[in-house]
Amino acid sequence: MERSQRAWAFLCVCAALAGCSSTPAPRGEVKGMSASGKEMGQSDTNRIATIGMKDNLDSLYLLMDKLYRRNPAEWKKTGISREESIKRVREAIEQRQPWPGLQGQRDIKALSLALMPDFSGDRVAAFIYSSADMIIAAHGNKTEFFLVDALDAQHIYNAGRNIEVAVWLLGSRRNSMGKVLLLSDDMSEASRNLSFEREFGKVVGRLDLLAEFLTERYRRAGINYVQNLVGGSFLQFLPVR
Repeated sequence: MERSQRAWAFLCVCAALAGCSSTPAPRGEVKGMSASGKEMGQSDTNRIATIGMKDNLDSLYLLMDKLYRRNPAEWKKTGISREESIKRVREAIEQRQPWPGLQGQRDIKALSLALMPDFSGDRVAAFIYSSADMIIAAHGNKTEFFLVDALDAQHIYNAGRNIEVAVWLLGSRRNSMGKVLLLSDDMSEASRNLSFEREFGKVVGRLDLLAEFLTERYRRAGINYVQNLVGGSFLQFLPVR
């Protein structure tokens, strides 16, 4: 009896060790933007802002696809398929063209219109387009940034707050039929899906980090100058013969 208990304990220990040493499931890997000659005209701040803008637009495109999947009646107002509707919205954003359903409005005025309860157009397209347009406007109406460009930290911080307000309105406002403006996160008893909230949170987090970083740009420039000055004098090899 004692031997069998020892054998059972040994097997349990082996199983536990095997579990600890097993390779975790892959979760992807970090990937940066491809190298480009344009980088020669960019400071570190310019590069961070450019990467942040690309990632934020990619997040909005992902959210657009997810919103269309949950609200298929919306894309039918814009294109012959979900993919075609996404393509049209992307082109309008990236080519800085006005969206037809927003009556020529841009920036926060377009965002307000997209969130009106009686809006009858493609609300997914209007919401994603106006969110992207507002973020781009906060960055000086640019999506790439170079040494000659200046960014306003407060404007970018305000863009983060605007996204927070817009997401709250999206889930709290009701149309004339008493339904939320767009179906997004699912928090029912049967399931719990907060993927929309997480993705919007990434957008807000990137905006806030860039805004905070921009407030330090002049201080960092001074610190870098002193570091280079000190390093040039003291961090040099000395002759040995």
